[in-house]
Amino acid sequence: MQRRLTVVGGMALAEDVARNWEQIQNFQAREGDVLIDTYPKSGTTWIQEIVDLIMHDGNEQVCRRAPIYERIPFIELLHLMKPGIEEVNMMPSPRILKSHLPMHLVPPSFWKHNCKVIYVARNPRDTATSYYHFDQMLLFHPEPKSWESFLERFMKGVVGWGSWYDHVKGFWEQKEKLNILYIFFEDLKKTPLQEIQKVMRFLGKNLSDETLNNIVRLSSFTHMRANPMANYSDFPREILDQSKAGFMRKGKVGDWKTLFTIRQNELFEEHYRRQMGDCSLTFHVPK
Repeated sequence: MQRRLTVVGGMALAEDVARNWEQIQNFQAREGDVLIDTYPKSGTTWIQEIVDLIMHDGNEQVCRRAPIYERIPFIELLHLMKPGIEEVNMMPSPRILKSHLPMHLVPPSFWKHNCKVIYVARNPRDTATSYYHFDQMLLFHPEPKSWESFLERFMKGVVGWGSWYDHVKGFWEQKEKLNILYIFFEDLKKTPLQEIQKVMRFLGKNLSDETLNNIVRLSSFTHMRANPMANYSDFPREILDQSKAGFMRKGKVGDWKTLFTIRQNELFEEHYRRQMGDCSLTFHVPK
């Protein structure tokens, strides 16, 4: 694995991912496909499990048919692991797919076919904190070294999949024009039933209250962490080194306080205001 980043379309991206950029951009979505798109460490696996449970009427056994990264393939990694592009092309419709690509780099076929896109945004401090821990495991990203240096790179957008600011704003600005459901990690934590109902309606499903409550239980952090089909415990080791820590770490709101110093928080707040001053997007997070 190459532990270097390169620039593609104005976005920092791992060289191992960028090497297959043409295939990524030419990915052929189909009518009825659903794309889950997030900035890394924003609740991606969580919303994947929720969507799979909704699409299969809350059937736990069906949703344990394979690891989540096989059930919902990752577009940017189809050339690095299974399922590959051939297997994904053979999947029956409707396919549920995953990406971390920013709005302007999503394969055009998704917009051509008016595919449903579910976007989850997480407050930047918790995102940066989780990403720092994750990048110590991800073998095609540069080693994060110190928290101070990683936070500086995060603020500049010199981390895998680029700028958090550009990412969350890009989808936010297009959510009324395109077929996008925009939800927040913090809302999923606070009112999971209500947010899961939003996702259910967006997907055109109608499930009973009993089924929805069961989906809340099955997609809880505690339940998913113990579920080998959801917790990434057997993810390819040549990509993700979990020898020192597991993929599912805390899943909390406010964990940023364990890393940010008072001064770092002040500098981050100033930077955040400059970057987000022209955007109506707000995050309601306890200070």
